[in-house]
Amino acid sequence: MRSLPLDDPGTPPLTGPIAYLAWLARLQWGVLSVAVLLGILRFGCQAALPYLQGAGIDAAIDHGWGPALWRAAAALAVLGVIAAAGSAVGHRYDITCWLRASLTSSELVGRAVSRSGHAITAELPTGEVVSAVANDALRVGELYAQLAQFIGSLVAYVFAAVLMLRISVPLGLVVVLGLPVVALALGLLVKPIQRRQAAQREASGRLTTLGADTVSGLRILRGIGGEGVFNARYREQSQRVRAKGVEVAYTQSWLDALQVLLPGAFVVVLVWLGAHMAIDGQITPGQLVTTYGYAAFLGWPVQNATMMLQAATRAHVGAGKVVNVLRVVPATGATPGTAETPASGAVLVDEVSGVRVEPGRVIALVSADPDESAAIATRLGRFDDDAEAATPVTLGGVRLADLDKDQVRRRIVVAEATPHLFSGLLRAELDVHDAADEERVLRAIGLADAQDVLDSVPGGLGGELPEKGRSLSGGQRQRVALARALLTDPEILVLVEPTSAVDAHTEARIAARLADARRGRTTLVVTASPLVLDHVDEVQLVEDGRLVARGGHAELLDGAAGPAVTESYRRVVGRQLQDDEAVTEGAR
Repeated sequence: MRSLPLDDPGTPPLTGPIAYLAWLARLQWGVLSVAVLLGILRFGCQAALPYLQGAGIDAAIDHGWGPALWRAAAALAVLGVIAAAGSAVGHRYDITCWLRASLTSSELVGRAVSRSGHAITAELPTGEVVSAVANDALRVGELYAQLAQFIGSLVAYVFAAVLMLRISVPLGLVVVLGLPVVALALGLLVKPIQRRQAAQREASGRLTTLGADTVSGLRILRGIGGEGVFNARYREQSQRVRAKGVEVAYTQSWLDALQVLLPGAFVVVLVWLGAHMAIDGQITPGQLVTTYGYAAFLGWPVQNATMMLQAATRAHVGAGKVVNVLRVVPATGATPGTAETPASGAVLVDEVSGVRVEPGRVIALVSADPDESAAIATRLGRFDDDAEAATPVTLGGVRLADLDKDQVRRRIVVAEATPHLFSGLLRAELDVHDAADEERVLRAIGLADAQDVLDSVPGGLGGELPEKGRSLSGGQRQRVALARALLTDPEILVLVEPTSAVDAHTEARIAARLADARRGRTTLVVTASPLVLDHVDEVQLVEDGRLVARGGHAELLDGAAGPAVTESYRRVVGRQLQDDEAVTEGAR
């Protein structure tokens, strides 16, 4: 059995939920086949037990404590051991089938979301995507956990029916005809349950979306006084989900009641007929015991058939939701690389603005409009191929859009201004490739001046960060993100405002360390901070989306680039100085 998660889960058909469920079955056909064989063995042994019990009783009545009785007792013991072992091992395989299908579905959804970019949120609510992993994937896997028991129950039913026909044709016909009637009656409730479960699933997805929107925008809602309104909407939707859940429970209660009532009625009919036939001498006392044993046993296959119907219903709904997520077409329009990857040391150029990131240099990108310089930095990372058609970027003269995207990601890393942290161990947060030893991790923490973060997390590198690193301040989150970017150690590193949330003293330390650490490595820093600009090899000034000047920080300040450029540069840098002083004063 392959370990989970799979290196490559494959490409499923997206024509519909049934095709997707069949593909999952083929994906794990080996494990599923073993589970089915064990299910047949388990239920086959259980189905043989009532027959052997009746044979043993008749042998004892006819011959006393003779060899026939001991053979029946020995056979019962052997079948009991085999059934117990098959049940224990079969349960492991059932759970394996469940986990493989569930985790494969989750893996596919995660892959689709990571590749689709912003298209996923444009086509589907957030709640739909979250529920596809948190709920639907588990429902899909449940089908394969029930499959082996269902098939084993069918085989046991056929086996029991044949034995009952051998004992008595009337009793056998009751089994052959009565049990399907019971299963059919229970099956009539499956459609209503499926319809109501689908409605509950839709309502639950909308509730998740509403909750995610409310939580993410809570600060804004408080600012405009809309917190109460959104809370009321959440309560209202929550009540809708509750009402839909009650409807499902109402139908489910009827199904559960009939699962007890109808098999119970079947037992009563079969035992009543068997008792009368035993009194009339048509069957032996042992065969009467066998009849009762099968009457009681066959309620189990009926229950398994009902559970299979419910699991299939939920899996069909869940698979439909998973397929909806997988059908989302990536918005980036990314195509496989068609050009040969340039050799290392190639120049990265934003063709529209004229910004050039030359190899081995630490360059600062300055603009009076921070969004403008940030947009250029984002283009350098090839995050939107559709936009890149209008604003091409080249590496060694080759458009990034023509290169293999995985190669681009390995060679160019863009660390954005608003860092996103994940929950988990601090070390895993920093070393995303799990390739650095502890010395390298600690060195990156030192370069980012993040020792206070290491000290504040209980357990240090082995300590847990909460979701989005909410236990850290804005400056701490930014420094953790900087250390993470440094540890990726790419050929070209683009840092967008890496020190905007720290005070001037901390920024000065980071600027000096960062410049020394990246000296001789291709680096672009988007910033207007004089504390950083003073340490870089070159400053590139952008105005109205175009490169207007290049030179050292001191050179641009002293007028060597021309009065207009100097005035513009001084204005941007002076504004940043005022902002730095405000940040420092606030930190005090």
